[in-house]
Amino acid sequence: MSSPSTIRSDPHRVRGVVGVVGVLVVLAGVNLTATLAGLPHREWVVPLSVLALVVASRARGMRWSELGLSARHMPRGLAYGFAATVAVAVVVTAGCLIPVTSPFFLSERYSDLRMAVFSALVLIPVMTVLPEELAFRGVLQGALERVFGTTGVFVVGSLAFGLWHVTSSLGLTAGNAGLADLLGTGTAGQLAGICLAVAATSVAGAVFIWFRRRSRSLLAPIGLHWAFNAVGALAAALTWRALAG
Repeated sequence: MSSPSTIRSDPHRVRGVVGVVGVLVVLAGVNLTATLAGLPHREWVVPLSVLALVVASRARGMRWSELGLSARHMPRGLAYGFAATVAVAVVVTAGCLIPVTSPFFLSERYSDLRMAVFSALVLIPVMTVLPEELAFRGVLQGALERVFGTTGVFVVGSLAFGLWHVTSSLGLTAGNAGLADLLGTGTAGQLAGICLAVAATSVAGAVFIWFRRRSRSLLAPIGLHWAFNAVGALAAALTWRALAG
């Protein structure tokens, strides 16, 4: 027979599970709308939707600390984020200089240096890093922490982040010289590219979760996430220029 404390806690757990499912459904809808609906100015769908999701989460009682936005933990998060940025910059620079790995940095999206710099300093932070971190390591992780243990947080959080990148990786192999040579540009290559993207971003999601839990601040995964995307964009542009020269 259940104890009174267990009975009282069950509604809270059910409410927490419903909250997690609700966040996942909202994120799936936002992703599909932003990438497949063909709306005008659709680049703003994700940032504005995530902002609304944060406001709704706060209205439902989620604390700033659960979102990773507590001022008390920001210095620690900033230190982790800075260290991660330096480490990624070193690794990516090495990758660009090694002939075997340099073709994988040849993304056509960043073949122009000015566009790569603008993307690294404006588009990537505003349109990608901040919304995704607020959504996944902020709202979703905060909701998961309420009802699941460490394993659940890592499994659900990282897999959700990986699946988020399915639609954005539909043309991945066609736009990357290294992946095109490795996987091909046909249907099979495209599917392989999607699976590779989901696997890679799921692993990245697990690393971001670890940084968030370790530092207790969203600034840590924000720094690491920005470093992966922005340093990669700059590396792609510089690699193109080196080949052109």
